[in-house]
Amino acid sequence: MRPRHTSPLRFRLTQALIAAKIAVFGNLSLGSNLKGVKNFTPNQIRNVALFGHQGAGKTMLAESILYVTGETTRIGSVEEGSTASDYSPEEIERNNSIQTGVLHGVWRDTKINVLDLPGFADFSGEWAGAATVADMALIVVSAQSGIEVGTEQAWSQAVVSDLPRMFVLSKIDRENVDFAAVVAALQARFGPRAVPLTWPVSEGVTVKGVASVLTGEGQAVDDKGQPQKLEVPADLAATLAEWKGKVVEAAAEADDSLLEKFFEAGDLSPDELRQGLHTGILKGEIYPILACAGPSAVGTPLLLDALVDFAPSPEARENWQGTHPGTEDQVRVKADPAGSFAAYVFKTVSEPHVGELSIFRVVSGKAHSGVDVSNTTRDAHERLGQLSILNGHNRKDVQELGAGDIGATVKLKHTHTGDTLSNGKDAILFPTLIFPEPVMRQAITPNSKGDDEKMGTGLSRLREEDPSFRLEVDPEIKQTLIYGQGEMQLDVLVAKLKRKFGVEINRVQPRIPYRETIRGKSDIHYRHKKQTGGRGQFGEVYIKVSPLARGGGFEFVDAIVGGVIPNKFIPSVEKGIVETMLQGALAGFHIVDIKVELYDGKYHNVDSSDMAFKIAGSMAFRDGIRQANPILLEPIYHVEVVVPEEFMGDVTGDLSSRRGKIQGMEPEGPFQKVKAQIPLAELYKYSSDLRSMTQGRGHHTRSYSHYEEVPREIAAKIVEEAEKAKAEARS
Repeated sequence: MRPRHTSPLRFRLTQALIAAKIAVFGNLSLGSNLKGVKNFTPNQIRNVALFGHQGAGKTMLAESILYVTGETTRIGSVEEGSTASDYSPEEIERNNSIQTGVLHGVWRDTKINVLDLPGFADFSGEWAGAATVADMALIVVSAQSGIEVGTEQAWSQAVVSDLPRMFVLSKIDRENVDFAAVVAALQARFGPRAVPLTWPVSEGVTVKGVASVLTGEGQAVDDKGQPQKLEVPADLAATLAEWKGKVVEAAAEADDSLLEKFFEAGDLSPDELRQGLHTGILKGEIYPILACAGPSAVGTPLLLDALVDFAPSPEARENWQGTHPGTEDQVRVKADPAGSFAAYVFKTVSEPHVGELSIFRVVSGKAHSGVDVSNTTRDAHERLGQLSILNGHNRKDVQELGAGDIGATVKLKHTHTGDTLSNGKDAILFPTLIFPEPVMRQAITPNSKGDDEKMGTGLSRLREEDPSFRLEVDPEIKQTLIYGQGEMQLDVLVAKLKRKFGVEINRVQPRIPYRETIRGKSDIHYRHKKQTGGRGQFGEVYIKVSPLARGGGFEFVDAIVGGVIPNKFIPSVEKGIVETMLQGALAGFHIVDIKVELYDGKYHNVDSSDMAFKIAGSMAFRDGIRQANPILLEPIYHVEVVVPEEFMGDVTGDLSSRRGKIQGMEPEGPFQKVKAQIPLAELYKYSSDLRSMTQGRGHHTRSYSHYEEVPREIAAKIVEEAEKAKAEARS
């Protein structure tokens, strides 16, 4: 990602806006107590998540929904940092969503909860929580850019989470837009059941509004975002009629009874069409396409109509399954307001002035403030605090939240992301969230020596907010490590650590956990003898050192006969060998896949001791390793890279330059997936390099595969650096 050059004036304005939003967020606990806020039944609720490539227009679509439903009086701007969902200082500074924005609006007596998600794969951990509590995935695609890698990722997440899908073609008011071409591309990639329900009236910067494929009527919006009638040109009317025939056919095929009616009458009534579309969407067989321009709210009213008419309600989905604690019996939980209370916490926000804000979906029953509940995940008791509904950093206090709805509460003592809250008398436990494996790691140290504890506390708190990053103290390489989905996620983590907890840290390239082993065999004799005037030290051992198969670990064979070494000293010999294995004999790395046979030795009645034989075993083993053709092993990772076809040459060439071994290539939609095995030492900051190489359109996953030998010339440099470091440490 290239750095942006900001004018001094803009910088001061941005900093002022950040400070203002911090002040607002710092007063979250002062939400208004709206006793008259309507309670919605499950069939009056729609929970939708906005997925898509970064920059596709998700946040501006969310802004237009808030504006059209009357939740805001103006549409904010990402560039100005004035949107409702991107309110954190880190989001304002970067002009990008980095966490889930929770929003809502009411349209046609239906509450629509919107989860505005980051597009960067660095923050894909946010997708897991949203996909769990949403009932519909709105996959936002730029009408200007078409299908991108993030589109594919959004589709994959929706498929894995079994979410019904709609496409929103945003930015229809931009230059060089070919709406029909993008629709054709969506059909080619995702099937002929990706069908448009709205179509732009005119295109690009001259767009006037959108037209409904179902009714043939045009719609513009006034300066308050409210729908106005718009005349549809004759040539567009023909296009709408053609597409309506395809939509009716898709709706009929989704329901056997409608299909029979369609064959008889050749058409469907408006109610039958609505029923068929609802059924097809719910079954994941129809994927409507709707046209929108977020900054002007063009197309947003018809999108909201489509959500009310066709998107599944919590009542229709019935997709929640859990278990009763202590059993493995699956229990289906319905969105029943009269049922036993059960809720799922999918997001935690931690702020110094507020504490932890737990954002949850009520799966069954009703949530009431001041009521005691059970955290089934942690077997702990909680009391629900004040309940709220959210529009980004703005909160409205409510008396209760019913089944299917999304809201928040503060200051739960034991509850974190992925936890289940339920009625203790009828406890239920939902599966916890599964986050993607990290693709980047960095070593960290606090700037100030006394900040170790503050750093640990701050990172632990931030992990409650974002469980997709990992924190580890690695005793092998003697470093504290943070793992994440990419450099941007870790940048944000460091920025939050400084802002919220006053801790500055240094980030460096982590050491590689190399291993040492041998190719050959050795037969070594070592005598430890020391006389200091009183009782001396004496221990003599004969050992044979040989390699085991990769992954064989360590095998110690006691082949002593005739008592040449008393049994009580043999464990000391093994202990000395094991300690040396941890310290290394070649470059200070753990020794693995070794067999050691202790077959002879000598002892002294007075001077022999556990310590003497431990030292003898250690020194004999060290000499034995050095005489058995020692080698270094390095961790190899399996990597899968997904990129557009035009970047394949650059990507494969770069992988080869990283000592990668290409295992194969295969198409993944309009993209290519490259499979390779690459040394961990060559993967530092690869996610950032890949993004630069592919204009932000490539992403990768990685997983540990195995250890294999380091090439001789590289191993020599590693050994040389290790010896140099030891010498510096001694001086």
